[in-house]
Amino acid sequence: MNQIKNLTMAAALNLALADSLAQDSSVLIFGEDVGALGGVFRITDGLTERFGEARCFDTPLAESGIMGSAVGMALNGMRPVVEMQFDAFAFPAFEQIVSHVAKIGNRTKGSVRLPIVIRIPYGGGIGGVEHHCDSSEAYYAHTPGLTVVSPATPQDAYSLLRAAIASPDPVVFMEPKKLYWAKGPVDTSVTAVLRQAQVVRDGSDLTLISYGQSLPVALSAAEAAESEGRSVQVIDVRTLTPFDDKTVMDAVRGTGRAIVIAEAPSFASVASEIQSRIFEQCFEYLEAPVRKVAGFDIPYPSPKLEHWHLPDVDRVLDAIDSLHWEDES
Repeated sequence: MNQIKNLTMAAALNLALADSLAQDSSVLIFGEDVGALGGVFRITDGLTERFGEARCFDTPLAESGIMGSAVGMALNGMRPVVEMQFDAFAFPAFEQIVSHVAKIGNRTKGSVRLPIVIRIPYGGGIGGVEHHCDSSEAYYAHTPGLTVVSPATPQDAYSLLRAAIASPDPVVFMEPKKLYWAKGPVDTSVTAVLRQAQVVRDGSDLTLISYGQSLPVALSAAEAAESEGRSVQVIDVRTLTPFDDKTVMDAVRGTGRAIVIAEAPSFASVASEIQSRIFEQCFEYLEAPVRKVAGFDIPYPSPKLEHWHLPDVDRVLDAIDSLHWEDES
């Protein structure tokens, strides 16, 4: 059966990696502790035992070396899937990513492609310290030549990772750590299209736009607002760049109101870019200013304070109340 009930996101990612390894002999997985240990979050658990050390193996603690090795392998016909153990740990590899991974296709006019997937666990909500809870997606989204993806459900984790591994071009796959243990159905026959957002809840009064770990917040806020008489639509962006303008803008034109929700610091963020694009493309349809509910512009706080930093339902409901509603004027 293709349908698997109540799979965690971690298990869905593991299944996607296993199915890709089984289907394509050019796929290989490597990174820090991904072999015998199965990764810090056990995303690669059992893959070395099943496919052997030549297909899933550990590396030294050197992210720039991991990334440089992936470039060489991709240039020689392999499809490397590399894991950066935590979001902030990826920064030593950043020069490789922006200077080489993102640019080789353009530099060679498309004659050289790099089918690399860079898996990055990111975001907060796990009670970690700052080097383990960064929301670094804007760095990669700002870099032309990279596709940046963030799933929010086990189904999308499976389908989008399979699509990323099959892509001929580099994909930065941002995995929301907070959702690793969230459960949901997974159908392995369902395919996903990169660069495509999804309407996950219909509504006519307001559009909430989110991705990754903030999507459950958006859905919970939509349910709470419904009890107050608001019909709230929710969009899961899924692919941060290239951005799916059509799905998002069609939705906002239909409701006339929009709030963007993301936990990264607000300034110069992906949420800011989405907000800007809505103003540019939907201004004449808007009934109220586009709001943004995001993390604060501070270093990631200590575990005892992170619940104040992360967007929650109450902050979203406050933003909804701040919009101009004719029945309350």
